[in-house]
Amino acid sequence: MAQPGKREATGRHAFLVAAGILLSKVFGLVRQGFFSYYFGVESDAGDAFTAAFKIPNFLQTLFGEGVLSASFIPVYARLLSQGDEEESGRVAGAVGAILALVTSVIVLLGVIATPYMIDAIAPGYHGPKRELTIHLVRILFPGAGLLALSAWCLGVLNSHRKFFLSYSASVVWNIAMIATLAWFGGRQSLSPIDLSSLAVKLAWGSVAGSALVFGVQLPYVLKLVRRLRLNLDTRAANVREVVRNFVPVFFSRGVVQVSAYVDTLFATELGTGAMNGLFTAQNIYMLPVSLFGMAVSAAELPAMSSALGDEAEVQAYLRRRLDSGLRQIAFFIVPSAMAFLALGDVIAATLFQRGRFSRADSEYVWGILAGSAVGLLASTLGRLYSSTYYALRDTRTPLRFATVRVALTTVLGYLCAIRLPPLIGIAPAWGVAGLTSSAGVAGWVEFTLLRRTLNRRIGNTGLPAALVVKLWSAAAVAAAAGWAVKFGIGIESPRLDGLAILAAYGLTYFGVSYILGVEECARAVRRLMRR
Repeated sequence: MAQPGKREATGRHAFLVAAGILLSKVFGLVRQGFFSYYFGVESDAGDAFTAAFKIPNFLQTLFGEGVLSASFIPVYARLLSQGDEEESGRVAGAVGAILALVTSVIVLLGVIATPYMIDAIAPGYHGPKRELTIHLVRILFPGAGLLALSAWCLGVLNSHRKFFLSYSASVVWNIAMIATLAWFGGRQSLSPIDLSSLAVKLAWGSVAGSALVFGVQLPYVLKLVRRLRLNLDTRAANVREVVRNFVPVFFSRGVVQVSAYVDTLFATELGTGAMNGLFTAQNIYMLPVSLFGMAVSAAELPAMSSALGDEAEVQAYLRRRLDSGLRQIAFFIVPSAMAFLALGDVIAATLFQRGRFSRADSEYVWGILAGSAVGLLASTLGRLYSSTYYALRDTRTPLRFATVRVALTTVLGYLCAIRLPPLIGIAPAWGVAGLTSSAGVAGWVEFTLLRRTLNRRIGNTGLPAALVVKLWSAAAVAAAAGWAVKFGIGIESPRLDGLAILAAYGLTYFGVSYILGVEECARAVRRLMRR
């Protein structure tokens, strides 16, 4: 039970979340490396799989980790802190049963309505490309449903402060897809027809991996929740609170999902390779978001939700936790954003440049990453602000601001992705960079609204200006060091040369941060020295 006067140490929890995410993301990048090797960027089969992968993914987004974390964990964690094992088991069982029922219905409807969804979301796909996308979506829908159910396991495990398993479980999903690509990809000549066949096999591999993700978590959930009772009882007060909190977060995620589908719609109109390039860049972009923004936010939510005391004590407690978390996130996200801007081609080449993925593809992904860097800091800091609202049992305020962000993203995305390229005389495919940069601008608007409103409620929070200047200064010096190495050795061997360039960048950033007296850097060095 977290008393406002006594801060629960979540550094280890954040480390475990980050470690689990890192392991998962490493395997995810390996999976994307295999995918890029066989499909490259400019392939119809690759575009079809990427679009198909995104469409049923709304199940995981709408019913997945973020939504359940916001609605289920605050209630369930409070019951655990009060020692009410019977009621916590009843609530966990009811939420799991309701989620399973709703997800099953949506999977069935999704499989039936797939052709209509393709017409609405990917109107730029025609003929065999459209038919392949429909076939892939119908295969992938049940797997997305299983991933949504695994988010219920994550909510239970996180509430019990079991973070590593829940965030590393997707490793088995990535392994299943890697194994599928390695086994079947090496046995085919990789003509366009063979690539379509490989995409279908990969979809089935994804479904098998989704089942494994759920399967590896379930035994631990059953062990932790000894009084688990599966039921559809929505009359219990705590279950009603979860459902009541779930609805605004559901619509908030739904609004965000609309933005993702708008991106898909625009990308399908920008020619072959645009959809695949966007997905490749997003795999890189999501690495720091997940490692640092998600890790800190996931570790802080149960701790914030368990705070007890009067209003002033809880507000002071939340301010301390929020400010500390913001500093942790910014220390890692600022250099990530600078790396995307200055060395995006090096990152893409190091990770993916082999097989069908060329140097030109690396430069294309760099442009998309540079656009993503615009809002990287805002989106990660915004996650922690949203978690603070959820800890306060307020799920409606983030919904309002998410709606504003999506509206801005849609308007700006259309202007920057569709209208701007022909006006300035560049290829339509580069409009994808307009999509990511416009989303970044909208992300800063959302972050500003979240911070301003929360500050009125609990008091002043945010990053000190001096810290921001130090972090960006260190990142700029590191970028100069990275460019110096890049010009000195070139990128003849993408992996080895890229690792040397990025190592110079990272070491310089840490060194300059330490010299400038950034406490987060000094703390990291002290921990490293102790170990």
